[in-house]
Amino acid sequence: MKRVLLFSVLLAAGLVGSQLLPGMPGGAGPVVGVAMRVATMLCLAFIMIHVGYEFELDRARVRGLAADYGIAATAAAFPWIFAALYFVFVVLPPGAALSPQAWKEALLTARFAAPTSAGILFSMLAAAELAATWLYRKARVLAIFDDLDTVLLMIPLKILLVGWRWQLAVVVAIMAVLLWAAWRWLHAWKIPVSWPWVLGYAAAIVGVTELVHLGSTLIDESVPIHVEVLLPAFVLGCVLGRPAGVDPHADDARPGHQDGPASATEQRVATVVSALFMLLVGLSMPAIRIDSGAWAGLAWHTVAVTVLANLGKMFPLLCYRAEAGWRERLALCIGMWPRGEVGAGVLVVSIGYGIGGDMLAVATLSLALNLLLTGVFIAAVKRLLAGAARPALGRGHMTGASAPGTVT
Repeated sequence: MKRVLLFSVLLAAGLVGSQLLPGMPGGAGPVVGVAMRVATMLCLAFIMIHVGYEFELDRARVRGLAADYGIAATAAAFPWIFAALYFVFVVLPPGAALSPQAWKEALLTARFAAPTSAGILFSMLAAAELAATWLYRKARVLAIFDDLDTVLLMIPLKILLVGWRWQLAVVVAIMAVLLWAAWRWLHAWKIPVSWPWVLGYAAAIVGVTELVHLGSTLIDESVPIHVEVLLPAFVLGCVLGRPAGVDPHADDARPGHQDGPASATEQRVATVVSALFMLLVGLSMPAIRIDSGAWAGLAWHTVAVTVLANLGKMFPLLCYRAEAGWRERLALCIGMWPRGEVGAGVLVVSIGYGIGGDMLAVATLSLALNLLLTGVFIAAVKRLLAGAARPALGRGHMTGASAPGTVT
């Protein structure tokens, strides 16, 4: 758990730094902010390419894959709905429930609570030496799916605020093409997969997405085309071919294992990138500006929203009964609690639409609190799995055929 502690400390340091950077002298804050955002996306793309590289998909079990997506979508919908209702009926002034605009802003801002941070979750579970477990393989599917669900649902939410725009249709089309490519060419492209190449692929993905975003702002600044790097990076990892006879899961049980090629050098680089990613996610948090007399109320709202959002992630506890015991299913739910880059992105979008006040402050503080508790969540997951039954670890597919995993 030393690496989990290290990652948690880096997250906390980043959160503290995020509140100091806007006040940097000489106006360096915005410049540093852009650099950090690009660096964060680069690290996330690197992590997600490795996740996609180890992704397994049983094409004969399409119904099982659809069931996983449905469970992930539900686990993303409940936190969103709970947070939105709390914002409208508790945080916003009385009468907000009668205002269509208040509902629109609450529904958009509350979406921060929906997505699990795939990058943080995978890095933390690997650091806790849980890569060989059923939980890890199942979370790898659910976390990606609920991030995807969040990105997709942002499109109708933007339509609610600004009306229909052709740019939103372009984003949907790009996502559809990417998903089709992952299905069509799964592990079929024989190109290099060592870390310098993967870092180059990640840089190319970030560069292309940023250029598309910048170009679209020149056409219509109000609704730019923004494709999150998470999906294209994951899809690229999915289509990367594997050397003949190489099983990327052969060393899952090895202490310190992370996704991707398994050499010691590759693992060291993956650890460094994950550590940097944790720091950058914390630094990417929006600055919080709160009147001195409002702290007590905001603290209460922050705890309440955080609890409600995490309760919304508990739906998988009712599922997968044929695959895992209640401890492992509970551990899966808790493992889905960490939020991060996608949730922070939702808050940035909300700021861009002029949303502010107590609602945004509570959402930001809740995301920060959840980040600080990430190490606690992973420790709870490991404790639950340590007390679970220890059947032989199955080698099934991540879409639902695998047997429950154990901690060794």
